[in-house]
Amino acid sequence: MSLSRRNFITLAGFGFTTIVGANSLKNYYVGVAKGKSTNTNKFGSLIPDPNGILDLPKGWQYKVISYGGKSLDDGSIVPSGFDGMAAFRGKNKQIILVRNHELTPDANYGINTLPEYKYNPISQGGTITLIINENGTLDQEFVSLAGTNRNCSGGTTPWNSWISCEEDTAIYKLKNRNSGEEIIKKHGYNFEVPSQGKITKPTPLLSMGRFRHEAIAVDPKTGYIYQTEDQNDSCFYRFRPHQPQNLQAGGILEALVIKEIPRIDTSKNYPINQPKSVQWVKLENVDPDEDTLRYEAQKKGAAIFKRGEGICLANGEFYFTCTSGGNAEKGQIFRYNPAQETISLFVESPGAEILDYPDNLIMSPFGDLIVCEDGRGEQFLIGVTPEGQYYRLARNAYNNSEFAGVCFSPNGQTMFVNIYSPGLTLAISGSWQTI
Repeated sequence: MSLSRRNFITLAGFGFTTIVGANSLKNYYVGVAKGKSTNTNKFGSLIPDPNGILDLPKGWQYKVISYGGKSLDDGSIVPSGFDGMAAFRGKNKQIILVRNHELTPDANYGINTLPEYKYNPISQGGTITLIINENGTLDQEFVSLAGTNRNCSGGTTPWNSWISCEEDTAIYKLKNRNSGEEIIKKHGYNFEVPSQGKITKPTPLLSMGRFRHEAIAVDPKTGYIYQTEDQNDSCFYRFRPHQPQNLQAGGILEALVIKEIPRIDTSKNYPINQPKSVQWVKLENVDPDEDTLRYEAQKKGAAIFKRGEGICLANGEFYFTCTSGGNAEKGQIFRYNPAQETISLFVESPGAEILDYPDNLIMSPFGDLIVCEDGRGEQFLIGVTPEGQYYRLARNAYNNSEFAGVCFSPNGQTMFVNIYSPGLTLAISGSWQTI
């Protein structure tokens, strides 16, 4: 079979979202040359959901375990904006989910709690913790972080906490109710949320930088934390904590520089699958009054990425999305190798019909990368196999709101994902357990 130009673009758009090494990539190129399609029907076609919520392959099931607009344990309302999320192991075979809520102060309603537990009294964002029992039923749902802005995504730590990231750098001038003194509240920080226990008083992690945070991932070997930034001219950051498991003790914040091509804009005409050596530059003013941290980084040679968003760790390497990067402005996925200190472009979508604004992503227990779309039409969860074949794993049949917060239970038996608005958290089971 001859390989048409359109087929080649389609193959190139997905063939590099892999966790495999040079040999598999070589096999991939051979397959492309022979005209082999990278489409696969790994779990079968998507079956229309009679309830109009989630289309899945035949034999797969889902359960809605949380709804926006329902009541929390304390009687307050579950707000919308279901975004980044992670699953932790609880007691007595429980699963703990910690879920971000990306809300601004002008939201109709937000996360509500006592004033002493709010970072900023007028802010409506934060996190909600869900406790799910071994039967898959929701036991508890309560506030675990409050008074923050636009909690977009985040990431887990090896010590079983969740880092919730603010994608907002607003500054508010408030007055103390008792003294009348002016209080300045700055946003644009990370906040650590324990997976166990109830709400704690929020304390910003200042040393991790003040910018439009999106997501983080931790290297368990070094304790270094890698961070993405959601700006059209964002940078890729590394935080080296002074004390492992104590992020409040501070650390060193750095930005990635691609050697010999300083300040390169990676969003246009960037070569696919060409590892480039990197180095890191130290940043000094990590808590600026304005949203200028990336400008300091770029003056020192930092590479520019277009809207860095989701990040995950897989087999010792970090994959992160650039939602609107690429010549078609429909998304890229980069791979950073900390052992070799290289970075490569693995995905560049040629159009919305192939991949539409990749956002949150995770490596599945069955070895495929699962990517949430955040585009302008129908939204899918996209699976990509180690061989470079891709497939549609799920479709949002409810509305055109984005998927977010995809994660797996600690035992790998359940996949969780959010529909951002009006807010649904779904638990999905399927045939991957037999693979």
